[in-house]
Amino acid sequence: MNLPGSLFHTSIGKKILMAATGLVMVGFVTGHLVGNLQIFFPPDRINGYAHFLQSLGPALWAIRLFLLACVSIHVWTAVALTIESRAARGPQEYGVKKWINATISSRYMRLTGVVVLAFLLYHLAHFTIGWAQPGNFKGALPHWTMLEDAREFGVPLASKGQEVPDLYSMIFLGFASPVVSLFYIVAVGLLSVHLLHGIDSLFQTIGWRSAKWSGLLRKVTLVYCLLYFLGNLAIPGAILTGLAKPAPGTFAAQKLAGNSAAPTVAH
Repeated sequence: MNLPGSLFHTSIGKKILMAATGLVMVGFVTGHLVGNLQIFFPPDRINGYAHFLQSLGPALWAIRLFLLACVSIHVWTAVALTIESRAARGPQEYGVKKWINATISSRYMRLTGVVVLAFLLYHLAHFTIGWAQPGNFKGALPHWTMLEDAREFGVPLASKGQEVPDLYSMIFLGFASPVVSLFYIVAVGLLSVHLLHGIDSLFQTIGWRSAKWSGLLRKVTLVYCLLYFLGNLAIPGAILTGLAKPAPGTFAAQKLAGNSAAPTVAH
């Protein structure tokens, strides 16, 4: 059997596909968090970052399609392996259902996966497509004038005075809603639980987890998932509690202060 056939038609092949696509998504969610944490810097930083990504044009769409393919394969392999597992068990249910040496994250892996997929779709509708914008932002997406050159590691992200989409205000106004923030916190919490077992299983599939390294890898995975959750929690938490306030003069600052007029863009 050829390699593609082995990957898609055997249990071990499906597990390898799940591990590989899972690794890609771990890298994505980590990079996504690092980008989002720029909300705590001046507006130019995250607005310039968003503009830089959009300026990639076809390359950005190629990345999106690749990630979509990874998500689709990951979901398909999860469903296929679940069906195979149930088929191997047979029609007779176990007389006693008992989890032996199973972590909470592994017990609810499928459930957290479904919730995470729903959250991903909502997140895209909220921040990428704009279909789920809250009422205080929908239909009122202003442009932000770059007051200074936005740079990331010394690399210019946008030119001085260039108008870019106001992602900064979109994030502040989105998370000013307790319902949106609560849903986000619960979802990233479940995603962190999903990652906890998923990364552990990934090490097992690719052969990195041995009796020697098992304990250390579990601790590293636990620390990563905890930091990931706290990093994501910091954004809606700081906005909801008022610890983080929008920069003066931004659209978010005016809307949260009760001023419905959009800020004037300086040229």
